[in-house]
Amino acid sequence: MADTAEDRGAERVPVRRLTVLYDARCGLCTLVRECLGRQRQLVPLEFVAAGSQEARRRFPGLDHGATLEEITVVADGGQVYLGSAAWIVCLWALREQRPLAHRLSTPAGARLARGAVLAAAKWRGAHPRPGEGGGYGGSTTEGWTYARRYGWLYAPPGGCDTGACATR
Repeated sequence: MADTAEDRGAERVPVRRLTVLYDARCGLCTLVRECLGRQRQLVPLEFVAAGSQEARRRFPGLDHGATLEEITVVADGGQVYLGSAAWIVCLWALREQRPLAHRLSTPAGARLARGAVLAAAKWRGAHPRPGEGGGYGGSTTEGWTYARRYGWLYAPPGGCDTGACATR
């Protein structure tokens, strides 16, 4: 039988800090972590590499193999959020994103959030981590920059100012 919020008394436990366990070897995860870390936070976000000794020391009861496969957020009151719920609680912690988090916490918004998580998982699956075989190595952010007004922008290394760059 699964625990419910009522069983744990989670409604009565305030969230004052969130620890985000992210895959430090994944380029997408690292970019998102950097983006989250730069935004104004209503609830402080702390980032710990999933599967690391630090994560294992802090959260001995977690399945640390699973935290490398799916974003996991742990609140200071012991609440654990996985997958789309973890993304929503991260947005909820950010000043400018809290209204979006509230919209995503509705049934219709939850479907949208789940779709975004599945798209990210598909992208991660297509871009192996370093040491897992060919393709994009996953841990580099080379060529990517974040512009507050436009979001993440990619410019291939070496530039392409002439318009004569090779396509993929």
